[in-house]
Amino acid sequence: MDDDSPYARWEQRTEIPLFLASLLFLAAYAARVLAVSMPPFWKDLCVYTMAALWLLFATDYVVRQRLSGERFPRFARTHFLHTVVVLLPLLRPLRIVPLYDAIQHRQGEPRLSLHARVIAYASLSTLLLGFAGALAVFQQERGAAGATMRTFGDAVWWTAATLSTVGYGDIVPVTTGGRAIATAMMAGGLALLGAVTGSFSSWLLQVFAREGDRRPPES
Repeated sequence: MDDDSPYARWEQRTEIPLFLASLLFLAAYAARVLAVSMPPFWKDLCVYTMAALWLLFATDYVVRQRLSGERFPRFARTHFLHTVVVLLPLLRPLRIVPLYDAIQHRQGEPRLSLHARVIAYASLSTLLLGFAGALAVFQQERGAAGATMRTFGDAVWWTAATLSTVGYGDIVPVTTGGRAIATAMMAGGLALLGAVTGSFSSWLLQVFAREGDRRPPES
């Protein structure tokens, strides 16, 4: 898509508001999960807020599909992350790459190098994925028979061990939903860890190559 296409213009105009909406969705979900003693009015408000925001994300998805000119099956395949965040709106904040591009389109040239951007993207994605995953798995495991994850702190500890691929095994999900979330987080952790490691290694190789070019030849 070129920058003057209707699809690109729509993305540049909506990416920042939709990212803020995704943070509001995450906050409403966190309040719904963690604030157990919250009055019924506020619980209902969180549910209605999440439903309204999900409808907003679904509408954005439909508009993008129409503006792209692609049939739905092809659009779903070529815009996989869009499809995932509509099905799982809790992951909507992970679309930080288009957000950064939308901001830079307004400000001009990127201020960070490619390697710095990859590391920044992966680090922020890890934090967002970890927080969302901890909330989701805690909701599934809380009160389950035989559960070892009794507090949200346990969920955060388990998430850190899972995303870092350490996997101590002191806390494990016992429900089907919790294990499904664990599988997805393992895959996400491997992908993010690989992105950071590969980018850092590439940066080191470039630094060593530049130092080698500046070294005077031996006589």
